[in-house]
Amino acid sequence: MGDENNKNSVSSETVRISVEVNNLPNFLQSIRLRYVKLGYHYLISNAMYLFLVPVLGVLSVHVMTISVEDLIQLLDKLKFNLITVILCSALVVFLGTLYFMTRPRKVYLVDFSCYKPMPDVMCSKEVFMERSKQAGVFTEENLAFQKKILERSGLGQKTYFPEALLRVPAEPNMAEARKEAEMVMFGAIDELLAKTGVKAKDIGILVVNCSLFNPTPSLSAMIVNHYKLRGNVMSYNLGGMGCSAGLISIDLAKQLLQVNPNSYALVVSMENITLNWYFGNNRSMLVSNCIFRMGGAAILLSNRSSDRRHSKYQLIHTVRTHKGADDRSYGCVFQEEDEKKEIGVALSKDLMAVAGEALKTNITTLGPLVLPMSEQLLFFMTLVARKIFKMKIKPYIPDFKLAFEHFCIHAGGRAVLDELEKNLELSQWHMEPSRMTLYRFGNTSSSSLWYELAYTEAKGRIKKGDRTWQIAFGSGFKCNSAVWRTLKTINPAKEKNPWMDEVHEFPVEVPRIVTINDS
Repeated sequence: MGDENNKNSVSSETVRISVEVNNLPNFLQSIRLRYVKLGYHYLISNAMYLFLVPVLGVLSVHVMTISVEDLIQLLDKLKFNLITVILCSALVVFLGTLYFMTRPRKVYLVDFSCYKPMPDVMCSKEVFMERSKQAGVFTEENLAFQKKILERSGLGQKTYFPEALLRVPAEPNMAEARKEAEMVMFGAIDELLAKTGVKAKDIGILVVNCSLFNPTPSLSAMIVNHYKLRGNVMSYNLGGMGCSAGLISIDLAKQLLQVNPNSYALVVSMENITLNWYFGNNRSMLVSNCIFRMGGAAILLSNRSSDRRHSKYQLIHTVRTHKGADDRSYGCVFQEEDEKKEIGVALSKDLMAVAGEALKTNITTLGPLVLPMSEQLLFFMTLVARKIFKMKIKPYIPDFKLAFEHFCIHAGGRAVLDELEKNLELSQWHMEPSRMTLYRFGNTSSSSLWYELAYTEAKGRIKKGDRTWQIAFGSGFKCNSAVWRTLKTINPAKEKNPWMDEVHEFPVEVPRIVTINDS
C-alpha cells in the first residue's frame, strides 16, 4: 500500500513537472529563430559583396584570356582626339565644381553643456508638497492629487526649483523670471565657452528656445547684450513650441549653417518655471506643476571643416513631424485660463494616443534613412501582407537597435518612457539615460535630451562611430528626431558635466510608487 501511494505520488509529481515544462516557452526554437534572423540580417547587409564575388571572378577569368595582340589592337583603335579630351575634362571639372558647391555642408557638434543649479534650490518631493500647502490656493483633494502624481512620477529627491517659488510666500514676478532665465542661460553658456575655447565674438548664429517665457527684449537679446555678440549676429527666439523645441532649434541652426560658411551656431534650450507655476485647482493643469523642474543646455555647432577634429559629434539627420492640422493633436497640450482666470497648461487625456501617432509618423520618415535594408524589407513585406493580402498579422516594428547604439528620449514623464520602451522594444540599458535624467533633474523640457547625452558620456559609453537618436515630443503636437554620429571616443575622465561628481551613484532603482511622508 505504501509502495502504491509512493508510486501515485511520483506519478502525480511527474505529471505536474510535465505540465510545467509544457507551459514553458520552447527555448531551443527561440534560439534557432534568433540565429535565423541574425543570418538573415547578415545575408541582406552583405548582399552586395556576395553578388560582387562571382562577378569579379568571371571578369578575372575573362581578363586572363586577353593576349598582348588584343591590347595592341585596342590601343590602335583609341585615336588621340584633343577636342574630345578637352570637352570631357571641362565637363568633369564643371560637374565636380557643381557637386562641391551644392553639396550640404557637414554640421559638427563641437561640445555642449548642461546647467546644474546650486544646492540651495534643490527641491525634494516633501518640500514641493509643503510649498504647495503654504500657497493656500489648492484644495485638500487637489493636494492629495498632486501627492499621488509625485509618488508615481519617477522624480527623485534632488531636482531643482526656482528660488522665487521656494520662498514663503512665493514671489512669482517678471524680475524673478528674468533672474531664473539669466542664471540658467548664462550658467550653461559660460561653461560651454570655457570648454570649447571659442570666443563670443566668433558666434555668428544664435537660436534660443523657451516655450512659456517670452519677455521683451527677447531671451536671445539678453544673451547678445550680456556677451556683447557682434552686430551682425543672426539671432532667433523660438517661443510656444513645447518640449520638442530643442531639436527644432538644432534643425534651424543646421539650415542656417548650410548657407553661412565658416560659422559657429550657439543653440540654447530651456524652460522658465517662475511665472508658469499654476495657482489653481484644474487637475489637468496641475500635472505640469508636479513634473517640470529647472534646467537648461547650451550647444555649439560648427560647419568649419577644421573643427571636425575638435568636435564630438556630426549631425546626420533631423526629422520633424507636425500633427497640428488635426484638432485633437493641436489641443492636447494647451495653455489657457481656468474658470477662475488662472493661467495654466492643460494636458488632455488623449496625450499618449496623440504622441503615439506622431511617433509613428516620425519613425516612418526616419526609418528608411537609418535602418539597414534587412529591416526595411521585413517592414515592407509585413505592410504588403496586411494591406494587400489582408493577412491578420501584427504590424512589424523595426528594430531600431540595429541603427543606433544610444537612445535619448525626452524625459517628459514615466508614462512616456514606459510606452516608448515597450513600442520600440528597448532594454533597460537603452532607457537608463532617460530614466535617470527624469529621476535626478525632473522634466527640464527641451533640455532633457542633453542631460541624457551627458549621462551617457559620463558613463563612458560613447565610442567612435556610435550613433545616437534623440527624440522629443511637444505641444502643437510635434515629434522631432535628430541623429548624431560620434567622431571620437569620449573619455569621461576629461569631461565636465552635471553628472561627473555623482555618476558613480547611478543607475538607481526607481520604484513604481515612492510614498511621500506628510509633514
